Amino acid sequence: MGSKKFRIKRDDSVLVAIDYQEKLMPVMSEIDRLRDKISRLTRGIGVLNIPAIATEQYPKGLGRTENFEEFEKNLGGVTLVEKDSFSAFGAPDFAKIIEATSKKTILLCGIETHICVQQTALDFLERGYRVILIVDCCSSRSAEDKSIALSRMEQAGVELVTVEALLFDMIEGNKDPEFKDISRIIK
Repeated sequence: MGSKKFRIKRDDSVLVAIDYQEKLMPVMSEIDRLRDKISRLTRGIGVLNIPAIATEQYPKGLGRTENFEEFEKNLGGVTLVEKDSFSAFGAPDFAKIIEATSKKTILLCGIETHICVQQTALDFLERGYRVILIVDCCSSRSAEDKSIALSRMEQAGVELVTVEALLFDMIEGNKDPEFKDISRIIK
């Protein structure tokens, strides 16, 4: 096994949230569950002080990030990147923004799983990043599209987690200063 890292370290992580936009969100599968999981994730990421980047695909037509004020407040701030390509790497400054964080672990989530999320994940892998996909914060219009995309990404090397698994993996145990806050968010 050597030097491969399996635990997710918060000091080497950055959240990348793909296209949670006003006109896309209502047509996603299991939308109420998705919104709940996104809220829990963003609150937890905020508690852990992990930097966050959010993309918006053609916001003029698809709207802004849904409930952006709450989203940003939960995270304690977010860098917004506008794009017109499916992969976030098609946005002119995206690669520079990622590089400026000096983080090598990407906590990825968003919509749609089989298009923008998948293309972004594969581009991260090609650039040598570790990609952790937060499965319960991803969706597509069809469960089949999401399922096939998850399988493809996992085969390519993306690691799959849930919000709860991710947040608890980044704290050491009940002695961690953020344990109580994280526990309240998950309950």
